[in-house]
Amino acid sequence: MVDQNTFSAYFNGEWLPLGDIRISPEDRGFVVADVVFDIARTFAGKPFVLDRHIDRLYRSLKYMRIDPGLTPDEMTALCEEGVERNRAYLDEAGDFAINPFITRGVGHGIDGLTPTVCIMIKPVAFPSFAQFYVDGAHGVITKTRSYSSDTMDPKVKHHSRANFVLAELEAADVDPGASPILLDQYGNLTEGIGYNVFLIKDGVIKTPTDRSILQGISRSVIFDIAEQLDIPVQEDDLQPYDIYTADEVFFSRTSPRIVPVSMVDKRPVGESTPGPITRQLLAAHSELVDVDIVGQALHYAGIER
Repeated sequence: MVDQNTFSAYFNGEWLPLGDIRISPEDRGFVVADVVFDIARTFAGKPFVLDRHIDRLYRSLKYMRIDPGLTPDEMTALCEEGVERNRAYLDEAGDFAINPFITRGVGHGIDGLTPTVCIMIKPVAFPSFAQFYVDGAHGVITKTRSYSSDTMDPKVKHHSRANFVLAELEAADVDPGASPILLDQYGNLTEGIGYNVFLIKDGVIKTPTDRSILQGISRSVIFDIAEQLDIPVQEDDLQPYDIYTADEVFFSRTSPRIVPVSMVDKRPVGESTPGPITRQLLAAHSELVDVDIVGQALHYAGIER
């Protein structure tokens, strides 16, 4: 099994083995979660829609007023260099996750600090999600809510995620191994703890508006694919009723792209997993990236079809 600690990572101007990187316990990213990040991935060793991820990263940096000391083009080049530096691991890993993060730096206060800049290249964690293509994921709608947009704009991809931790614990109490689905303060569906939520009803793909969610890159790709397939998409305020009565449910996330959901709050979803439109989206996405997304995940997770 590939040891990601031996992967080459960028850290404050140097390339080091990932396992050798040491971040100060006084770094504001650790102390007060003063950090933004993004996660992209490769397909067949080629970064996929990396430009969208870098654009979102820099929007988060601008919002948080953190200057990484690198232009978007320089950050992109470093991410691509990281993939090349680790290419010898590609056959064993299958594909890579690309994870840049930037903190405000080490010290007290918010002024005059030198940012911590790191880019990690890691194997895609296929075993963490491959079985969902076979059996479907389980979702649990938690009492723990998404942060109000009055407190923290959800469009910022940050590590201030204590509510996600609590939601994950709560979901596990209800259905061990289940994936949390959060609500906003008005009872509308928002997102998961690193994935966007979609449902399908009467041939229409529906997903929450971006008022209380992260604008997922995988979510935007779903919109692109649906348009190509002439499948209508609606962004709307959705309630638990809508997901309980949906024909199909799936999550969108960077590494698995599309995660079929077979159960929500221990209620079965639809008649098959994946459902017919989810299968259609998966097939079209595989064609887009020229990789059998499901087959690759099952292979590297050691699961027979």
